[in-house]
Amino acid sequence: MHRVITLLFFTTLILFARYDAVALKECEAYNNLKHTRNTHGVHLQKGHSYTVLNDHKGQKLILVKGGQPAQRWVERGCLAPKSRLDVAPAVTPVASVTQRREREAKLSNDNLLALSWHNAFCETHRYKKECKRNLLDLIKARRSDDRFVLHGLWPQPRSKVYCGVPQNLIMLDKHKQWRKLPPLKLSEATRQKLKELMPGYSSYLHRHEWIKHGTCYGTDAEHYFRDALHLTEQVNDSNIRAFFVKNRGKIVDLSRIRLLFDKAFGRGAGRKVALVCKQGMITELWLHIGGGEDDLATLLHEGKAARSRCKRGRIDRAGFGKKGGFGR
Repeated sequence: MHRVITLLFFTTLILFARYDAVALKECEAYNNLKHTRNTHGVHLQKGHSYTVLNDHKGQKLILVKGGQPAQRWVERGCLAPKSRLDVAPAVTPVASVTQRREREAKLSNDNLLALSWHNAFCETHRYKKECKRNLLDLIKARRSDDRFVLHGLWPQPRSKVYCGVPQNLIMLDKHKQWRKLPPLKLSEATRQKLKELMPGYSSYLHRHEWIKHGTCYGTDAEHYFRDALHLTEQVNDSNIRAFFVKNRGKIVDLSRIRLLFDKAFGRGAGRKVALVCKQGMITELWLHIGGGEDDLATLLHEGKAARSRCKRGRIDRAGFGKKGGFGR
């Protein structure tokens, strides 16, 4: 009876839950959910497509052809998420499936998420359009006054820029003629979210970020910014933002911020975080992350350890004024 129930369970998974996903790295494929056994030492082949049967507690149950057993458990971050595959109905032209798999294999799995503390950025860039303040700002605080905003999501290494971009556009970008760069095909929802979480949108920062960095990410502009915005929101929804708001005007150490990341996103997450400071103020957080996932905790776990030249800095308040503090 137990075998019949098990068979029905897996048959249901195969019929309704299966989809193909590309391996982002060479992970071990275990017999069981607890990862205590790997018969024959099976590993995923990077860039190879596997059928996913189930997604449970941060792990995926997949089929490994020729494996004994064939059903194996791997960490979720080992495979590209379903949302990136744009899974089509069962009857799909072979060519389109191949194209999607090639696109999956090109996804950047080594990235740097740069988040600005907008108050400090504006303290050092008062001439920027997004930093100009009016009388209304004195009455009602702007959303960017108490949260992190998106600077960019940068595929690594840092030399990985301008992928497939014509030379004339590269020159426009390097000369900061961002307004002259081609408009991006973005949904209205993504465009509105960018205006909220990337104040530099008013200075065409989004066009610059796409041309220089997004073209190397492995998706179109819509998915690139969707991913970057979702990750930014996860930081703003955490205790890191609350800490920065509570300690505006104070000097804080990198070690304390890293500890907060450990608490918010799991042990070891803090080692993937670096500070960028200018004139004694913390201007940015640089998060070294992996790729192919939408969960920041998983991505930080996959990221490389970060070196930070800045060890402490002041958390700037909104508005302009002479600030002191410790920098690099």
